[in-house]
Amino acid sequence: MAAISPATRIAPPMNRPFNHRSSLVCASKNFLFLGNPTPTSTIVAVRCQKPFSDGVSSNQASSVSSSIDFLTLCHRLKTTKRKGWINQGINGAESIADHMYRMSLMALIAGDLAGVNRERCIKMAIVHDIAEAIVGDITPSDGVPKEEKSRREKAALKEMCKVLGGGMRAEEITELWLEYENNASLEANLVKDFDKVEMILQALEYESEHGKVLDEFFISTAGKFQTEIGKSWAAEINARRRSQLTNRQR
Repeated sequence: MAAISPATRIAPPMNRPFNHRSSLVCASKNFLFLGNPTPTSTIVAVRCQKPFSDGVSSNQASSVSSSIDFLTLCHRLKTTKRKGWINQGINGAESIADHMYRMSLMALIAGDLAGVNRERCIKMAIVHDIAEAIVGDITPSDGVPKEEKSRREKAALKEMCKVLGGGMRAEEITELWLEYENNASLEANLVKDFDKVEMILQALEYESEHGKVLDEFFISTAGKFQTEIGKSWAAEINARRRSQLTNRQR
């Protein structure tokens, strides 16, 4: 792996807590981390390496710099563990990015559904939890009201799009995120089902790997699937779970 140059760092130390006024430093701009959803949340500071100017216009250089700033911020999606599993004492729990990646694969391999744009589903799966790069994984156990959670995430998404430099791609990310958040399309219906399917599939895998019984994840999703694909995949996972639990009791 290439060494990190002095011009591009993650700082301060990743085990240092931040409060709701912590900031993201990027180039000459400051961006606030919003909320303080967990006591272990950390500051991430991104310092931009000055782009080379030879043969590159100032607009191109700005776009390249903003893209790398945005991707560096998204690094937190790879390192932040999903809190539901942490609360269950799962060692080596999946990250937010792990969860979104398998949801994207679900969108890729799912059978055709009338009126549903597969490419849009893949994109929606990739961005649906993107605001958690700033606010963290807020779960029901945190006691944050739904409206407050949504407010924090919308504000975080707005800041992330500023880091990206605005423009068409930032607008698309925002549109996809809001469509998912509001369950406002057939694509959103399906991706919300994938969110639940991925969670119970992961629960099944952790039950097998760790010898646990994770009933709450199956109970909380029961009867909440909106599409035939979601219902059929959930039924298959639940059937495998019943078989697994039966075999464990023998």
